[in-house]
Amino acid sequence: MRALLLYPLFPQSFWSFEKTLALVDCKALLPPLGLITVASIFPKEWEYKLVDRNVRSVTDAEWEWAELVIISGMIVQKTDMIAGIQEAQAHGLPVAVGGPYATSLPDEVAMAEYLILDEGEITIPLFVEAFNQGAKQGVFRSEEKAAVTETPIPRYDLLELDAYDNMSVQFSRGCPFQCEFCDIIVLYGRKPRTKEPKQIIAELEFIYNLGWRGGVFMVDDNFIGNKRNVKILLKELRVWMKEKDYPFSFDTEASVDLANDPELMELMVDCSFKKVFLGIETPDEASLALTQKYQNTRDPLTESVDKITRTGLQVMAGFIIGFDNEKSGAGDRIVQFVEQTGIPMAMFSMLQALPNTALWHRLEKEGRLLNQGANINQTTLMNFVPTRPIEEIAREYVNGFWALYDPARFLDRTYRYYLKLGAPKHSSKRSIDFKTLKALLTICWRQGIVRSTRWKFWYNIIRIFLRSPSLVPLYFVSCANIEHFTEYRQIVRDKINAQLAAYLATKKEPEEAVVTV
Repeated sequence: MRALLLYPLFPQSFWSFEKTLALVDCKALLPPLGLITVASIFPKEWEYKLVDRNVRSVTDAEWEWAELVIISGMIVQKTDMIAGIQEAQAHGLPVAVGGPYATSLPDEVAMAEYLILDEGEITIPLFVEAFNQGAKQGVFRSEEKAAVTETPIPRYDLLELDAYDNMSVQFSRGCPFQCEFCDIIVLYGRKPRTKEPKQIIAELEFIYNLGWRGGVFMVDDNFIGNKRNVKILLKELRVWMKEKDYPFSFDTEASVDLANDPELMELMVDCSFKKVFLGIETPDEASLALTQKYQNTRDPLTESVDKITRTGLQVMAGFIIGFDNEKSGAGDRIVQFVEQTGIPMAMFSMLQALPNTALWHRLEKEGRLLNQGANINQTTLMNFVPTRPIEEIAREYVNGFWALYDPARFLDRTYRYYLKLGAPKHSSKRSIDFKTLKALLTICWRQGIVRSTRWKFWYNIIRIFLRSPSLVPLYFVSCANIEHFTEYRQIVRDKINAQLAAYLATKKEPEEAVVTV
């Protein structure tokens, strides 16, 4: 059997980084880890080709070669995922779909011949058995959660490695918390399941032998969900990384209670973890309690961010506006929190009710859902009726996003943050290649000569170089990121304004409510 694996396009989003990736000739930030994991579970005797549509289009030869098309993606990829199903069927090919989007909203992809839902370790064998017996269609589901200790090494060899800025590895699934708006506990459960350390090291060895060097994103939605097991992993990983002379740097996601475990933070730094994404959501304790994010109310959030930063882990953070009973000025309070802590990369979104979450069920019961889909992009109005006027929330959101990614404020915030962060423990020993040199020169030309921030750009670089030269590469990375955010904040403003105007027109509200910055 010849199986063509398709990964759908991502729309422009906070994480798409088109302008930044172009500086280093990369096409996508991360590879499709779920799809290459799926490829490792399907029969070994099958033939596979993978096309990430974020990297390139499918060729005519690949359509002709394929006998089966397998598509997996997230809700944010829904538009191109449906287009991919239709295109494959137009070529006369049967389609199997799976992943978070299909699992959450199977009716929306029901035009596919096969729906392989939930966790593939369990449902893929069910599909293969039926397929081999001649089944022309089917839905394959299981409420059972997979033992990830049996998950094979993903097929990294199917990737076009040069197209990606980072590689991806998964250690655990699930999260022990019960945040009302989160679909991770719906998809993967509240009991974190972890791989064995030998599995992770084998995966890292695999990509190392393929020639990968650089960033690796540990994609766990809460890497520290099982602190006992993660410490066991890190103690073995620390040895492997030292033996290999630190070929990778790691980023991941974690809950804010990481700040209360100095041993865990030190282990992460010893293993060359550089960044950690925290779901802070809001500095308003009443909103945190209402949405059952109790882990963020136990200690002052500013102190937690500071503890993690001073350990040597760069904090990235997510913030949300639009919680029930939220008081006016929430957007300003988020901006103030980010400026106070200095967090360079702050993802800011309006709340969405994701399918099958506790929030989704509550709003459905209250009759407040506007539609049963969701778009977790930053350019979409809320999909439910909030408890304060949507135009007020949208105004605060757009103004907040605009302020967070004002180039001058961003460069100042980044400068202050990196001085607090301090020099990285394991700096890269790799020489600067042509792509990196070209990116540096482009940044210096655009931000150091052409733009109005040129004096601040050079002033900050000189100050960082004099105080801590090893921080200069980190500062340049942030300068590369602002290439994306400068454009993206305009996209956010334009799209939210357009949707808000359309919404208000249906409500016969005055046009003056549209956001102006």
